[in-house]
Amino acid sequence: MESITRRNFLKGVAGGACAIALSRIPLEPLTNLGCEKDAFAAAPELSQVEARYYRKLPHLEVECQLCPRGCRIGDLERGYCGVRENRGGVYYTLVHSRPAALNIDPIEKKPFFHFCPSTSALSLGTAGCNIQCKFCQNWEISQALPEEVYSYDFPPESAVVKAKEAGARSIAYTYVEPTIFYEYMFDTGLLAKKAGLLNVCHSNGFINPAPLRDLCRVLDAADIDLKGFTEAFYREICEGELNPVLQTLKTLKKERVHLEITNLMVPTKNDDGAVLKEMCLWIRKELGADTPIHFSRFYPLYKLKTLPPTPVSTLEKARAIALSAGLEYVYIGNVPGHESESTFCPRCKKAVIRRTGFMVGEVHLKGGKCGYCGKPIPGIWA
Repeated sequence: MESITRRNFLKGVAGGACAIALSRIPLEPLTNLGCEKDAFAAAPELSQVEARYYRKLPHLEVECQLCPRGCRIGDLERGYCGVRENRGGVYYTLVHSRPAALNIDPIEKKPFFHFCPSTSALSLGTAGCNIQCKFCQNWEISQALPEEVYSYDFPPESAVVKAKEAGARSIAYTYVEPTIFYEYMFDTGLLAKKAGLLNVCHSNGFINPAPLRDLCRVLDAADIDLKGFTEAFYREICEGELNPVLQTLKTLKKERVHLEITNLMVPTKNDDGAVLKEMCLWIRKELGADTPIHFSRFYPLYKLKTLPPTPVSTLEKARAIALSAGLEYVYIGNVPGHESESTFCPRCKKAVIRRTGFMVGEVHLKGGKCGYCGKPIPGIWA
């Protein structure tokens, strides 16, 4: 008997082998965007926009070239992500303009600590993902098919208009892996750039080099989840691969996209001190000592509910390891009120930005430099 894998399950759903009726709610409300709840529709009509980055194969098959999985997909089947479907040899995205999560957020929530502090971002994400982290914090939509969630008809033009109306400085592609709604992100990004808005994404970095380089044309900043630093962790906990993520980090640096890194520390899974040191030394060598990194606290969710929350002492140890490895901007996340939420100048050691949670207090920056000693602090500050 064939084992049940995520891909087999999605193929069955897409091909009509089974029917699913699930009751889900949107991850984020639309109330602060001036949208009514009844604008959502259960099992909405899926989009039918031709996907980019695929090639046609004989017998109506296609090969997806967007992410490293390289899914080969038969007629009327979907790829691993569940949001791209082959219809008669033409590959379509089913989630263009169909966010399942939509909100105005502080940019610090993404988290970005070296990017336009105290500004807001119109944040959006669709259903689906191209990996399956056992600790996923947004599993309700990331591990769902688009027809299983409530979503909203929200084309790129609407995103730009709502962002401007709300006084947002940027549009953030987030909540799930934005690679899987690449076309929606790119089309929105082009319009946003023309309107004077910035574009940011929070991504797992599991994307092929060609689409990533094209995305860099519209992308101003990226926060990449470096989930661990061993292939075993990625394979066993995330159903992914480490090396493509490392290549993504290097590409973003080369393309001059502002880069920050988040590492969600999961007890007993990716908190080994020797591995953390190796990771931090790699970041310093390949990306630069001034690359901000956020060590974020894990809370029991999804398939890892039996693990405890990350001890704060573990996060503090990780921060000490990173600093000793030569990294200059090391943060502790998901621990509101911790001193290490603030930005300290590496030269004079004084706090140039004070934070509590997503709230920014004192700011001592002048023209992107420390207000005390004049050392340049990397970031996008305007």
